[in-house]
Amino acid sequence: QVQVVESGGGLVQAGGSLRLSCVASGSIFNIYNMGWYRQAPGKQRELVAGLRSGGSTNYADSVKGRFTISRDNARNTVYLQMNSLKPEDTAVYYCNADVHTVLGGRSLYWGQGTQVTVSL
Repeated sequence: QVQVVESGGGLVQAGGSLRLSCVASGSIFNIYNMGWYRQAPGKQRELVAGLRSGGSTNYADSVKGRFTISRDNARNTVYLQMNSLKPEDTAVYYCNADVHTVLGGRSLYWGQGTQVTVSL
């Protein structure tokens, strides 16, 4: 069993910053890719930032230059530093982890999400 838990969301004014954290725990042998997605009301879930096991990253065009994804492999943790936040960044932010479990299977695990609200 693998658990993925996000934290760090909240209410912030436009132009402010937040740092999201996501920890994966449980029967983990190895974590390959980790990523952040978001879903705003009435919209589909979209990729915000991804970080592959080799270190390469990719970002949604809307967050390039403002958001930074990073990872602490020793802690099975991925972070999303969000700067210069805009009201359109308001959404529930979800983390996922591509995990190879100790039982030998490989699956994508999702967290429950953390709310980010950016006010004018």
